[in-house]
Amino acid sequence: MLERIEGNEELKQSLKAALGAGRLSNSVLLCGETGCGVGFAARCLAADYLFAAGGPAAEAVLEGRSPECLEVRGQGARGEILVGQARQARASVYETALSAAGRVVIFYGAHRMNPSAANALLKVLEEPPAGVLFLLTAPGAAGVLATIRSRCGQYTVAPVSAGACEAYLKKNFPGCRDAALLAAVSAGRIGWAARIAADEAARRTLDTALEAARAAAGADRYGLLRLLSAFEKDRAAAGRLLEDLAAIGAAALEGADLGLGRPDAGRIAAAAARARRDLDRNLNQKLLLTRLAGELAG
Repeated sequence: MLERIEGNEELKQSLKAALGAGRLSNSVLLCGETGCGVGFAARCLAADYLFAAGGPAAEAVLEGRSPECLEVRGQGARGEILVGQARQARASVYETALSAAGRVVIFYGAHRMNPSAANALLKVLEEPPAGVLFLLTAPGAAGVLATIRSRCGQYTVAPVSAGACEAYLKKNFPGCRDAALLAAVSAGRIGWAARIAADEAARRTLDTALEAARAAAGADRYGLLRLLSAFEKDRAAAGRLLEDLAAIGAAALEGADLGLGRPDAGRIAAAAARARRDLDRNLNQKLLLTRLAGELAG
């Protein structure tokens, strides 16, 4: 299943060699930018660990429906992994695996694990039951608590080239419009691009972000207020819009032909990223978006 990861040849060879030699760490931290497919890479590794011969059981791991592969995701608006979740996962690993060589627990977003949850995991990470593999994902190792990070083998999932991303989209999403545009804006984050290609609602959000970027380049404050006001009451949707807007600015700075000059692109990327951080701090959403419209309009 590791072969299904796009690009990242060195990573795949390292993981396959470690699996084949039986020297893979019992706790693995997979790092990569949001949208690079780190979660998919974790499931590929879990599938190969549990079902080396592949088959339907391995496919079930990739699809997130295997009883041998437990998945832990953050809760609430901040996506925090709580101590109760860590304790439940800790208890579950002592259950007998049903039909595999062992059991895997995947913690998505380990950088959002609070200290109490981390403390609840430390002992089992140090002395895991036989056959149990812990997989943790995060944008970067620095964001993971040192007590957890120090107990994990670390690997990095990198973005792919724009050309490889475009080819992947055309192959796997033949109805995708503007594959080249998605590949450019995603900066090779293939998971991000695939999500946009597969989800019409996500594509509409990206289109709104593109329209907002062009309104910013034209100093159209009214147009920006009109576009952003539609996201005042939906925090999750506002977060996705801001992420898309920041990605558009960053892609234009890297030379993508999006109709934005470098000064506008830099301003858009910085302002959208700042607004996204403020959204995570639970600042008033309407005021935050109104302020952003003013900043973008210059």
